[in-house]
Amino acid sequence: MPSKRSKATGSGEAGLGGMFKSLGGFLELLSEIAERGDGEFTKSGELGGDGKDGKKGLKAVYGFSVRVGGGGKPLIENFGNVKSDRDGSPVVEEAREPMVDVFDETDHLLVVVELPGVSEAEIKYEVKGDILHLTAAHGDRKYQKEMLLPCAIQEKATTSSFRHGVFELKLPKAK
Repeated sequence: MPSKRSKATGSGEAGLGGMFKSLGGFLELLSEIAERGDGEFTKSGELGGDGKDGKKGLKAVYGFSVRVGGGGKPLIENFGNVKSDRDGSPVVEEAREPMVDVFDETDHLLVVVELPGVSEAEIKYEVKGDILHLTAAHGDRKYQKEMLLPCAIQEKATTSSFRHGVFELKLPKAK
């Protein structure tokens, strides 16, 4: 699936650079969450490309979620369509990376994916061994995620459900 890539530019606090600078207290936030021993913190934002100002283009969506895992270690997950290129500069891609949680149950994996703005018929996924590739699209809402699962699964025995923008995929573990 080809993706449109656009260098994110901007000056001052309104550009992507300003958004990344505003995350300066990130380490302090991690320390605070780790000291509490539990909790979750999510931060996200959008920038430009909506056409309201007469300019068309890609909309930058970026966010992260911080949760404290076992042993008080913070787990950080990014989502959105802002990535870093080789030199560390932000790049806006056409497809967003959705927020995903994977729960390792006794006999199966439960994958929970946030996909607002799409219908169940527009969600496509493929599992090969321990790799999950998921895509969904509706108009300008495009999502794409490829992830390594913690174990191999039975590809033909998967079940899924979709309700209120949340897609759940139940993946039985391979014997």
